Amino acid sequence: MQFKPAKKLGFGLMRMPRIDPNDAAAVDVEQVKQMVDLFMEWGFTYFDTAWMYNGFASEPTAKEALTSRYPRESFTLATKLHNGFFNSLEGRDEIFNAQLEKCGVEYFDYYLLHGIEASSLPHYEKFDCFQWLLDKRDAGLARHVGFSYHDSPELLDEILTRHPEMEFVQLQINYLDWESEWIQSRACYEVATKHGKPVIVMEPVKGGTLAKLPAEGEALLRNLDAELSPASWAIRFAASLPNVMLVLSGMSSLAEVEDNLSYMDDFRPLTEAERDVCFQVADIINAQTAIACTACHYCTDGCPMRICIPEYFSLYNEDMRDDLEHKGWTINFTNYEKLADEFGRASDCIGCGQCEEMCPQHLPIIETLEKVAEHFE
Repeated sequence: MQFKPAKKLGFGLMRMPRIDPNDAAAVDVEQVKQMVDLFMEWGFTYFDTAWMYNGFASEPTAKEALTSRYPRESFTLATKLHNGFFNSLEGRDEIFNAQLEKCGVEYFDYYLLHGIEASSLPHYEKFDCFQWLLDKRDAGLARHVGFSYHDSPELLDEILTRHPEMEFVQLQINYLDWESEWIQSRACYEVATKHGKPVIVMEPVKGGTLAKLPAEGEALLRNLDAELSPASWAIRFAASLPNVMLVLSGMSSLAEVEDNLSYMDDFRPLTEAERDVCFQVADIINAQTAIACTACHYCTDGCPMRICIPEYFSLYNEDMRDDLEHKGWTINFTNYEKLADEFGRASDCIGCGQCEEMCPQHLPIIETLEKVAEHFE
């Protein structure tokens, strides 16, 4: 049985198209079916989901669009156990068994502990989840086991030293976060490589940030190749790393699938000169980004005030991009009010902290919402 996928692009079922843009669970399943069909037609087979993606609709969508329509051995399916949804030994199995049913499969090809960091690691260890993964593998219910990770390279080194039985690590890697003091993509990648663990890449386009570049940054990439999309450089940057076995792309439309397939079907690694240009683009973006949010929406599902945090952060970033001191009116003030008609306002935040506990980017969300409220309200 082949461990590493034959092709380096995986389909992340995390940012699927919606029928209702204000409802994460209102997935446009018919469009997802078209996306899955095209992906499979081109010989790509890896799909990644999780318990709470797309407002808890991702796993059922995987069943409807993929597993009920294709032979089991024709695709590769990965999902995860998140520490926020179980509090007992039995709870682990309740989640796992529910996932088998929701996904419509009898086993998972890849199964991960979800989003390990310093705050969640004790929970996974308390309930012996690393051994539990091995038990699932021994029982044939998970063919390969590993974990996704959002913390320091030092902690990653400790975990892999204690748990060499883990087969792979899923890391946030992109050229914007490569030298980030907080994300530390490069350092974490090097730790995984030192331990001989293949890497699956998540957030290669950083929640769309690297698909919609400042004009100056996009021009640098267009000068290299006018035919390639900005997102292609981000995905190829991650895929070019020798120890990366797969890059996940959270595709939101059929057009995005078509674009990704166009350059990943016959994958060409970046040259050193091309990597250097990517880092120049990163410098431009860093100088213009107020909030480094990837719009993963982990923060919103448990928000008691129903604040659409990533959407507000996106509007704020747009207003701050051209002039960090700008306080005049923009169309985003209207966009903010439209969102506030459907969701809680930024000023409605009660500071409960659940969002910051869930945020894989470790953003100071409560403090930042105050800035958003000051700007828009």
